[in-house]
Amino acid sequence: MNAENNLPEIVTSWAEAWTGTDPTALGALFTADATYTDEAIGVTMTGREQIAGWKARTDAMIDGVGVTIKDAQHTGDRVRIEGVYSGHLKGAPTPFAVAIVTLLDLRGDQIAADRDLYRLADVLAQSGLPADWKPSDS
Repeated sequence: MNAENNLPEIVTSWAEAWTGTDPTALGALFTADATYTDEAIGVTMTGREQIAGWKARTDAMIDGVGVTIKDAQHTGDRVRIEGVYSGHLKGAPTPFAVAIVTLLDLRGDQIAADRDLYRLADVLAQSGLPADWKPSDS
């Protein structure tokens, strides 16, 4: 546990890596065969390299991307995180800050699986973008 804020260390490391600018810092938290699923857009990355690549692509598309932790519960090999996912989609009129729940499955002191659950419709609405908006590279 992180004594300062009573959160499991993996939770603070995960949030710091998402809020930071080094994609490899996020990938390093995961097992070699880990999966990272963004349920809102329906994609899954496998392995540290793909997970770090996902962070790099996110940083390229969203200015100031980050996660603020509101609460976390650690039971056995599962951690449930409640927080706020925020940033400013490049080209969007306004930034967003939406509720997110993340489920982490742990293997030892590393993450074996990550599932992010948030509403893409809320991100787009808060950003001032139409519901059918897609990034320019898709």
